[in-house]
Amino acid sequence: MALFLTEADVSRLIELPAILTAVEEAFREKGEGRASNRPRHRASLGPVTLHCMNAALPAVGRLGFKAYTTGPAGARFYVMLFDETGALLALMQADKLGQVRTGCASGVAAKYMANPDAETVGLIGTGWQARTQVAAVCAVRPVREVRVYSRRPGNVAAFCREMSAELPGVRLVLAESARQAVSGAAIVVTITNAAEPVVFGEWLSPGTTVLAAGSNRAAARELDAAAIRRCGLIAADSVEQARMESGDLIAAVQEGAITWDAVHELGDVVAGKVPGRLSRDEINLFKSNGLALEDVAAAHVVYEKARSLGVGVELDI
Repeated sequence: MALFLTEADVSRLIELPAILTAVEEAFREKGEGRASNRPRHRASLGPVTLHCMNAALPAVGRLGFKAYTTGPAGARFYVMLFDETGALLALMQADKLGQVRTGCASGVAAKYMANPDAETVGLIGTGWQARTQVAAVCAVRPVREVRVYSRRPGNVAAFCREMSAELPGVRLVLAESARQAVSGAAIVVTITNAAEPVVFGEWLSPGTTVLAAGSNRAAARELDAAAIRRCGLIAADSVEQARMESGDLIAAVQEGAITWDAVHELGDVVAGKVPGRLSRDEINLFKSNGLALEDVAAAHVVYEKARSLGVGVELDI
């Protein structure tokens, strides 16, 4: 019997620390050459686009895929999880799941790439995904201040109120400009839907780790080529997928700022094959596009907890 989990079920069951651990281990498994991940593919029908991606995690005996649609009516996300025999374990709605796993990928990158004493975060963007970006980074580094910038100042005030309650001891402040948020920050997070750069190389301070998580479109980017040129280590969640949809890196290669040989896998960093940083003053970059690997890892955690608590509806399929 497969289990159906609604968005409300997933939101009740999901816990960021458990997903953070699962996503970290999934990247380790990928870096060690055991896990498999297939890039996102898209098909469109009029204004609606179907996005599909799949992965397998042998360590937990799970494989699965995420399929979602985007269009004028918004986005709808679903994950199907299978065991090693091919049996369907669960079908779950996956908007909250995607929000948390995306934040956790940035958290994993911050753990391995940011300076251990990183206390300041510059955040560009205050949408749905921004919340878990901040929460995951704060879970792995001793963050004391988050400087928040958005083109909509009213959103910043609401965001700071909400996250201050969730992250006691962390000061969230409104930045008057993107540059003010970024300048001097130990960690910079971009989580926007911008088509053109919102962070520029001249703004970055020595030692900064940039977590660019907002775009997975080849024609859009959040960083200019100068920012990427300044980075020592550049890591992507998947280089194969980045070549297809990371506009930040595609543009930087086209403009001669870097070559693809300079881009490493986050899994190789987690597995210890590539150092997360070579010096305290090195500027480095994690480019997140979002992997099915993360979805399968997160879905496995949610499924196991649902079974233990008796949550969900059994489907005789």
